Amino acid sequence: MSVTTVVMSRDRRADLMVTLPRHPGPVILVDNGSTDGSVEAVRTAFPHVRVIPLDHNAGAVARNVGVRAARTPYVAFADDDSWWAPGALDRAAELFDTHPRVALLAARMLVGPEERLDGLSAELAAAPLGRSPGGAGPDVLGFAACAAVVRRSAFLAVGGFDPVVHFPGEEERVALDLDDAGWLLSYAEELVVHHHPSPSRGPAARRQALITRNAVLTAVMRRPWREVGDRVVTGLRGPGRAGVLHAVPRLARAGWHRRTISPRLEDRLRRLSTAAEPPVPA
Repeated sequence: MSVTTVVMSRDRRADLMVTLPRHPGPVILVDNGSTDGSVEAVRTAFPHVRVIPLDHNAGAVARNVGVRAARTPYVAFADDDSWWAPGALDRAAELFDTHPRVALLAARMLVGPEERLDGLSAELAAAPLGRSPGGAGPDVLGFAACAAVVRRSAFLAVGGFDPVVHFPGEEERVALDLDDAGWLLSYAEELVVHHHPSPSRGPAARRQALITRNAVLTAVMRRPWREVGDRVVTGLRGPGRAGVLHAVPRLARAGWHRRTISPRLEDRLRRLSTAAEPPVPA
C-alpha cells in the first residue's frame, strides 16, 4: 500500500471503535490529548494501528505529526467520524503516479446515513477554475481535510497545517501555498469519503465563530490587507461575529507568518469571487 491514512481525534473513543476498522492499512492515529481512554482502547482493539498520543490539543497540527511519521509517498486524512470507500485510496495512488504535478486530491464526500452529497463537494465539482493540463480533475483551491489525499513531500514542503489557525478552516492556507508553489490541486469525483458527523461535536455557534476567526487569520497570513478588511466586515455581519474578536490575540503571530501570495494566484481567487462562498464541510 502506498497510502497511509492519518486519523486525528480527541475524546471520541466511541467513534474510533466504529471507523478505524474501515481504514485499510497502514493507519496512524494521532490523539490530541484525549482523556476518555481513547489511546488505550485503540491500542487494545486495533494493534495494527500506530497510535501517537500528544499531551495537549494541537488541533490540525496533529495531522502533521502523522504525515511526518508516515513512510508512504501519499497520505490520506480522516477524522474519527469519517472513512474512505473501499478502493478509493488505491485509485488515489494511481492518480498521483500518473499525474506528477498534482499535490492534492479532493474527494467526493457523502454525509450521514442518507449519503447526501456534501455542499463543498458540489461546489468543487462545478469546476469554476476549469482544468489545468496535467491535473487529475477540475482545479480546486479549497478542500475538506477529511476528504483529501496529499503527496507527502509537497504537503511537508509548505509546512503542513499551522498552529496559528489551529482548527477548523486549516485547509485554506495549505491550498494557497501548494498552488503558489506550482502544484496542482484536483477534485477527483471517483474518490469517495463517507462522513457521519459525530453526535459529540461541539455547539454550532462556537464552530462558526472559529471558522470566522480562522478566515481572518488566514487572510492576515496570505492575502492583501483589503481582503483582510473585507473578511472582518463580513465576519461582523455573520453568525460567527464573535470570531473576529477571538482573532485579536492571534494577530501578532499571524502577522509574523505573513507572506502574500502571487498576483497570479490572486487572479485565480478573483475568478472565484463571483461565485457563492463554498459551504462549510459537514
